[in-house]
Amino acid sequence: MWGGRFAAEPARIMQRINASLPFDKALWREDIAGSKAHARMLGDQGILSADDTREIIDGLNRIERDYAAGNLPDDLALEDIHMATESRLAELIGPAAGRLHTARSRNDQVATDFKLWVRGALEAAGETIRDLQMVLVEVAEQHADTVMPGFTHLQVAQPVTLGHHMLAYFEMLRRDRSRFADALARAGECPLGSAALAGTGFPLDRDKTTAALGFDRPTANSLDSVSDRDFALDYLTAAVQCSLHLSRLAEELIIWASAPFGFVRLPDSYSTGSSIMPQKRNPDAAELVRGHTGRIMGCMTSLMVTMKGLPLAYSKDMQDDKEPVFEAHDLLMLCLQALTGMVAECAFVPERMRAAAATGFSTATDLADWLVREANVPFREAHHITGRAVKAAEERGCDLPELPLATLREIDDRIDQRVFGVLTVEASVASRTSYGGTAPVRVREQVARARAELGI
Repeated sequence: MWGGRFAAEPARIMQRINASLPFDKALWREDIAGSKAHARMLGDQGILSADDTREIIDGLNRIERDYAAGNLPDDLALEDIHMATESRLAELIGPAAGRLHTARSRNDQVATDFKLWVRGALEAAGETIRDLQMVLVEVAEQHADTVMPGFTHLQVAQPVTLGHHMLAYFEMLRRDRSRFADALARAGECPLGSAALAGTGFPLDRDKTTAALGFDRPTANSLDSVSDRDFALDYLTAAVQCSLHLSRLAEELIIWASAPFGFVRLPDSYSTGSSIMPQKRNPDAAELVRGHTGRIMGCMTSLMVTMKGLPLAYSKDMQDDKEPVFEAHDLLMLCLQALTGMVAECAFVPERMRAAAATGFSTATDLADWLVREANVPFREAHHITGRAVKAAEERGCDLPELPLATLREIDDRIDQRVFGVLTVEASVASRTSYGGTAPVRVREQVARARAELGI
């Protein structure tokens, strides 16, 4: 490619460190599409003859079919997918192949190819997140009335419903989808036509290639066009935040499936056994989702560190931009699909959840709220009274609903028989009717909203 300037062949180790073909051949579809759009535009502009344009397009179509059949190049001497395609085109059509690179550099070519790939990955992530959201909505609807403990500090805090808990993850994923959608909107500018860094003197029609490749508009600055990898970092940032949410859900499933909790029985299809302990059912899929989050975070850190000190415009360091994005995307899609399947097949155990919800004096806040509402007690005083009631229950070895009324009245004589109507876990969750609360009526409203949002 640059034989006119160099007299010696590159050293073997130089070929190895310099070549990106082993991983950037994943961009072959985008490379073919970009080359076709560029060739057609050159022909329309009269920069290429009609015969050369036709030969180039026909040759690219043949290469596309060959690549689709799995015959991808692997010669490191060709460096990357761009030169591999151009080399194969020259074998097929001869000298006309050399005209394809007119008014184009590998700098704007690779930026375009990579951005096209990332745009597809952003769309795929949003669609796959939606699949998991649909499963969460189904579980939430089935368990709108299923009482379970809500935790703070992993201590029983207040009763909630399983439906409410599942919808919490729906909301996290809703934000994740919005981040991928926002990143897709920002990745709508086409770099093709920026050439190496300064633009070109050829009379290009960049709007035409932009439209042909599905972008919204051409980039406005050629220096920024070839040096920008914000779109890749946007993808990784969204992927990290999504993976954090997936890891939290995976961790809860791991805890809930453990023998002390027993809230859920994980499906055989997403569990493994032990090589020595025949009774074991290990939540390996969930644990791997949790573990893969660290790798996705590492991918983002890798590209950030690569980009942090690079001057304009292109530097060879930027060849390391693709592998972390490819890896993060593969891991994220795997985690999303695994959790979608696992949650869909989980068998929840409502009686264990309800029993746990009734422990730890979980309705103490309901007693305090009753004092405020029915006896006009200031909340801080009600908090203190309730604390004394909890202490009395601890000393008796019982829960709050089991305390005798006489004992409660010794603590504060404003308490009467009506208080027992709010101290059950069912009464507690039913009372949380504020917007976004855990009351079953509110859960069903949010399920309906979620279904409308998802179009199901």
